[in-house]
Amino acid sequence: VQLVESGGGSVQAGGSPRPSCAALANSYSTNYIGWVRQAPGKEREGGAATITGGGSTIYADSVKGRFTTSQDNAKNTVYLQMNNLKPEDTAMYYCAADPVPSWRLRGADFGYWGQGTQVTVSS
Repeated sequence: VQLVESGGGSVQAGGSPRPSCAALANSYSTNYIGWVRQAPGKEREGGAATITGGGSTIYADSVKGRFTTSQDNAKNTVYLQMNNLKPEDTAMYYCAADPVPSWRLRGADFGYWGQGTQVTVSS
């Protein structure tokens, strides 16, 4: 299973980047895909998780109303639309996947990880 993120970068507060995660894997392994972030010196924090192919999506309170996931099933790609970014959103953002959904937004619940894409928000 290979997950390839792209689309991060440096933005100003209020910016709206849209990182993507291309899944090079069978659909079973990536049935449940999430975005987990980690800022320097902080614990990993689950941001969002969804079922590929459609279905429920959950968001952490810290990003609810600002971040939205979407999918392009033909491209096996999941996107994270990030709106109204704040400096505290600065982190490495990882795409993570697992066959079994946990719906707990914990990093430990994902068996497969991408290399991460850095998002830096300046005030």
